Parts: sequence; C-alpha cells; structure tokens
Amino acid sequence: MKAFTSTQKNDRHDDYGAEYRAVMKELRNMDWRHDAACRDEDPELFFPVGTSGPALSQVTQAKSVCHRCTVASDCLAWALASGQDAGVWGGMSEDERRALKRRRTHIGTRTSA
Repeated sequence: MKAFTSTQKNDRHDDYGAEYRAVMKELRNMDWRHDAACRDEDPELFFPVGTSGPALSQVTQAKSVCHRCTVASDCLAWALASGQDAGVWGGMSEDERRALKRRRTHIGTRTSA
C-alpha cells in the first residue's frame, strides 16, 4: 500500500481550515452583539442623516441607548478596529471617533519619536 503524501487538494484543505478558524475567531470576537442594548432598537436611530437639526436629536437618543449598554466598550473597540465611518457606535458619533483616531495617531507619533 502506498504511503499518504500531501497533495494539492490537502494543501487547499489546510488553507481552508486556517481561513475557517480565522472567521470563527472573528465571530467569537463579535459575541458582544448578543448583549447589546441596541439589538432591539431601530437601526436607523444609529445612522442619522446629517449633522444638524433633527440629526443631533437622533444622535443624542442613540447615545442614550449606548450609555445604558453593558457592552458599549466592546462595540466602540470593534467600530474603531473595523473602520466604521458612519453611525453611532459605542456611544461615539462619527466625528468623535475620527477625533479619537487622530488623537491616538498623534500620541503614537509622539511616543515613537
């Protein structure tokens, strides 16, 4: 009987296994969504159209949901890591997250110099 050797098919299977493990790890990292206070809210609340008038009230309402949420810090961390540019995530608006990213970049630049 011939000894088993690695084949192209098995190599693809190994690649698929690594990809599958990476996807499953990411899904586990997003388990916080099941505990999010916003899960029963209208998603439109968190994505206001505009930055003045009624949109400001909408942002305030969305943030109030975030402030009572037990996983807001996980939500914010995910939004920052995944580059969410729109909406209210983890109690921060789009502009607030952009400002936070700028501060972090500025601090990182200063400490590495």
